[in-house]
Amino acid sequence: MRILVLGAGGVGGYFGGRLVQAGGDVTFLVRDRRAAELAANGLVIKSPFGDAALRVQTLRPGELSAPFDLVLLCCKAYDLDSAIESIAPAVGPATAVVPLLNGMKHLDRLDGRFGAARVLGGLCAIAATIGADGRIEHLNKVHRLVFGLRDGQTSEHAAAFAALLARANFDSAQSDVILQEMWEKFVMLASLAGMTCLMRAPVGAILATAEGEALMGEFLGECSAIAAAAGYAPRAPSLARGRALLTERGSTFTASMLRDIERGGPTEGDHILGDLLTRARALGITAPLLRTAVCHLEAYQARREMERTS
Repeated sequence: MRILVLGAGGVGGYFGGRLVQAGGDVTFLVRDRRAAELAANGLVIKSPFGDAALRVQTLRPGELSAPFDLVLLCCKAYDLDSAIESIAPAVGPATAVVPLLNGMKHLDRLDGRFGAARVLGGLCAIAATIGADGRIEHLNKVHRLVFGLRDGQTSEHAAAFAALLARANFDSAQSDVILQEMWEKFVMLASLAGMTCLMRAPVGAILATAEGEALMGEFLGECSAIAAAAGYAPRAPSLARGRALLTERGSTFTASMLRDIERGGPTEGDHILGDLLTRARALGITAPLLRTAVCHLEAYQARREMERTS
């Protein structure tokens, strides 16, 4: 199958590169600067699971001329609108779109543009970034990609993609409950992002305070209650993993949203925390900590805009 990967950053570059290693017919849709880097140096991966230096196929926005079998959408939520326009020429009647964005809000946007039948569910777990020389630096020992049709069924493209994933050098699964898995990640990420952004500190520093552990548990409880009201109550193993991560003393773990704030950049606050609060209100769920976190992110964005225009 012909696969188009939007982006060759930490997520798209890592998973797309591993698919190339596995023999996949993969093309990366990238901007001019990244295309030049890849042409000059190849796609370089540095990872605890093995390094790679790959020659890869690339296209720039505007160069797409025919549909692909599958599009792997790897972008930040604040780039979603431009990403949708970039991949549109690659999406034909039989194309499957697999988004690896956080949260749930992007599904509505993609459904509206391409139709729900073409849009699958997907998520990934990895800590990776682009180094100064353009190489992909895999920062931990987690590299997992999960996808599936949202109705729990399968398809020719899904089966072919699952077979390719099984040959790749990362953990993967085709899930028949992908929406449940996406909601569980949504709950975990919202709790982590909400607390680390509110406190401007990593997990371990929050737990070192008198009220940190209690507040962390309350935030997780609010997010879990919203998911349950939406019909996707987190399962016990997921909650146990989340609670362990959020209560690990001495942990330096933070959400990427906090790192975005610290560098003065845009965040996914509206897509993650704002959307979850909107869903809570629609479901009649009171979530005071989440509400406070959303206000915090909105104030940060408002100040950023004021400083940009002053």
